[in-house]
Amino acid sequence: MGETTGLEQMICFNLYAASRAMTALYRPALDAHGITYPQYVALRVIWHRGDITVRDLGHALALDSGTLSPLLKRLETQGLITRRRGTDDERTVWISPTDHGRELHQQVSDLPERLACAVDLSTEEFRQLHHLLSRVRDSAASHTI
Repeated sequence: MGETTGLEQMICFNLYAASRAMTALYRPALDAHGITYPQYVALRVIWHRGDITVRDLGHALALDSGTLSPLLKRLETQGLITRRRGTDDERTVWISPTDHGRELHQQVSDLPERLACAVDLSTEEFRQLHHLLSRVRDSAASHTI
């Protein structure tokens, strides 16, 4: 075993490294469909909700419009979503999956389950991890140092 760095004692580093490792598991499957992980998670929300406003999508993903707008533009250019101005309020932009986007959903719908098999955790450990990560995310979002 190599020398320690001190980082292995930091929970934040382990969360960061685990997140990068999980995202890397998705990369080959997503590359085959021409989308990135951030695009995939945005699409997951769109597929789940159907029509959604840019504002609500940004809230669901915890992304600001400066980050979300280019991502949505790429998805629209790829023919996976459409964006349209609201009829009641032109400032509101609605996002919908296209037929091509819905086809992609069918092709990748089992991706989380397939990739979960690559991680050596029991079903109960996955449940516990999900619960703990949700608590960490929620509590970290509500605290400042």
